[in-house]
Amino acid sequence: MSFLIENWTLLAVALVSGGMLMWPAIAGGGGGAGALSANDAVLLINREKAVVIDVCSAEEFKAGHVAGAKHVPLGDLESKLTSTVKNKNTPVILVCASGMRSKRAVAIAKKLGFEKAHSLAGGLGAWRTASLPVEKA
Repeated sequence: MSFLIENWTLLAVALVSGGMLMWPAIAGGGGGAGALSANDAVLLINREKAVVIDVCSAEEFKAGHVAGAKHVPLGDLESKLTSTVKNKNTPVILVCASGMRSKRAVAIAKKLGFEKAHSLAGGLGAWRTASLPVEKA
């Protein structure tokens, strides 16, 4: 016990650094369930013909989106996803600017029966960081 009292600063540093290491997993920054990295998304597109759905606003979509993405704003997703992607067994990658709206979009897609719905972790920003193709409408 005297060791802990005498070295409280070391204990504090250990606790703080451990907390910082755990923060991304706790806060969801690690992507969370159903989130894909940009490279994993490319693999899913190439191997399983995944469909990329951009859930951003029209202005954001025009400014730049994943090459080949279909645009279905988040507010319209529930009514338009089934007509945009006919086969519910097709993997769907939902994308927005930062990855926050696409996480909500995954919940909507799964509610509609799209069990292979994924969010792009980090959104379009992560896609650009990985130097992957972006189109402008």
